[in-house]
Amino acid sequence: MRPHHLKHGTLAALAALALTLSGMAPAAELRVVSSGGFAQAYKDLSAPYERASGDHLVSAWGPSMGTTSNAIPARLARGEPIDVVIMVGEALDRLMAEGRLEPGSKVVLADSPIACAVRHGAARPDIGTVDGLRQAFLSARRVAYSDSASGEYIKRQLLDKLGIRQQMEGKAAQIPATPVGEIIAHGEADFGCQQRSELQPVAGIDVVGLIPPEVQLRTQFAGAVVRGASQPQAARALLRFLASPANAAAIEATGLEPVTAPH
Repeated sequence: MRPHHLKHGTLAALAALALTLSGMAPAAELRVVSSGGFAQAYKDLSAPYERASGDHLVSAWGPSMGTTSNAIPARLARGEPIDVVIMVGEALDRLMAEGRLEPGSKVVLADSPIACAVRHGAARPDIGTVDGLRQAFLSARRVAYSDSASGEYIKRQLLDKLGIRQQMEGKAAQIPATPVGEIIAHGEADFGCQQRSELQPVAGIDVVGLIPPEVQLRTQFAGAVVRGASQPQAARALLRFLASPANAAAIEATGLEPVTAPH
């Protein structure tokens, strides 16, 4: 945890939470599944929430999309007991439209920009311009990107925007489930891009920086209550706590861009 980011603002949020919970049912066991982009922020804020609420968070992780068995849509499709999901906003909206989430329960939490990384100690390419990013892709021996929102954008749009789709065939790979940073740290790729909040916690890599504004994509992360959740009231309280402006600094420290305006 990062204690210096969890002081004044979070204390205020905890005080508000305590007042909210004072009239609620006894402490609950709350099952939460978060995708990687918001995972570090959730981890940093979960212990303060548990202390204030008395609830016990049972946490699991999985992509917002894709075909792996731990992906959030797959978990819901097989009826896994979950109270709260935290995931890419567009993927959450699809689940809401399918009737798998409680209508009106969506809470926007943060935006997440795409960054790129190299193995720790390796030369850092200058990706501050579109030309620099293009050259970084072309110069890499092997490039990795995710099977979630950032990777889908890279595969379907960014390579075309950079004009390098053909050149990258055979040396750019979409990585299912495993964080891109781990692939780089293990030497299976020497350059890779994913949401900054997913790269930042990984040991053994250096985050080079954000991709240029002209080709940047910011992914919205949001949470919602699962339809038929066993603890719907506690689920909504958790989402209110995570979205509190008092927790913006803790969220920002993980590489996300807090969203505090009404949505």
